[in-house]
Amino acid sequence: MLNKTDLVSAEELAELEKRIRAMNAIAKIHRTHNAELEIDALLGVKAFDLNRALEIEPDFLGVHVHEHDATVKSMAIVESGAVDGDKFSDWIGELLRTQGTDIFRTKGILNVSGQEKRFVFQGVHMLFDGRPDRAWKDSETPKNELVFIGRNLNETQLREDFRRCLV
Repeated sequence: MLNKTDLVSAEELAELEKRIRAMNAIAKIHRTHNAELEIDALLGVKAFDLNRALEIEPDFLGVHVHEHDATVKSMAIVESGAVDGDKFSDWIGELLRTQGTDIFRTKGILNVSGQEKRFVFQGVHMLFDGRPDRAWKDSETPKNELVFIGRNLNETQLREDFRRCLV
């Protein structure tokens, strides 16, 4: 799935698809906007073939040793209450501008003051996207949930800074 294709030129898209084809010549590429794609295009396509994988990499089923970077951590912030949308926007903008190279992924759901709907967001490094989602269900207690994955995450500071965004 090649998402956000509306944000690049036709030439850039062609070059990206060329690079993907160099990695996997038979991969099916779906151009999407806002990740909108019929589920049938993703499920039940039988894209994985063990025999083909073994032809490409005979040791595919062997025992592999993986090295993981111990400096990469994840953390979550869960807070009740409502968020001041402007304060949050200013905070997350500054955070990603100054520390975005160390923040690999961020995502969450916010209870924004004055809004009936959940605000859902995600980010990769310094890129951030968010929008109102759906109304809070009667069975849900509105709250804020944020997840950060990255290096050099100062959990205490992130929690304190986020709490300053609360109403």
